[in-house]
Amino acid sequence: MAAPGYNRWLVPPAALAIHLSIGMAYGFSVFWLPLSRAIGITESAPGDWRISTLGWMFTLFFVMLGSSAAAFGPWLEREGPRKAGVVAACCWGGGFFISALGIWLHEVWLLWFGSGVIGGCGLGLGYISPVSTLIKWFPDRRGMATGLAIMGFGGGAMIGTPLADLLMRYFQTPASVGVWETFAVMGALYFAAMMAGALAYRLPPPAWTPAGWTPPPGEVTSGAVRAVSASAAWT
Repeated sequence: MAAPGYNRWLVPPAALAIHLSIGMAYGFSVFWLPLSRAIGITESAPGDWRISTLGWMFTLFFVMLGSSAAAFGPWLEREGPRKAGVVAACCWGGGFFISALGIWLHEVWLLWFGSGVIGGCGLGLGYISPVSTLIKWFPDRRGMATGLAIMGFGGGAMIGTPLADLLMRYFQTPASVGVWETFAVMGALYFAAMMAGALAYRLPPPAWTPAGWTPPPGEVTSGAVRAVSASAAWT
């Protein structure tokens, strides 16, 4: 819970640290061609993965994004965004590490499980925790608050894709396309950035409203005066 006088504008950078990290989901195609040459190095060779096979990673983590966001949304509201952000960091960063192992062992199921399933759960929790927090802090500017978060999610690939390309070129050798090393480094970077964002989260006190702002008649503020459970909302 934030202390009295806490500056709410410190929350958007924390939210952006998480959304810019998970936004790399949109940039995973930068890995497809190098991964399809993991054995042949300069061109695809017998035993190399097909790009269509690798694409299942993309499918899985977006399916898991929606599924985990829906399943763990009530848990997030009960336990708080900080805990959800920490779990998201562990899942998203951990997914990169598992995928790095899969590339090194040349086991595609580890990529599906790591980035697809585990990373997808990190995507879901990482997606909703900043939005939930920002809306509580900006009841007077909800559109701007959610827009800031989604801007980070959409812009993550704009930063992550060039970084991935730079790292693959740096780690590339005659015996390696440099992808598993890139996954390991990016996993560590994203884990650190998301943990920093999650630990910087604060929630407003109950019934808090921005100074000088009066809620429109009949509108419920962040104090959750008339909050209902998710199951009640469905009915």
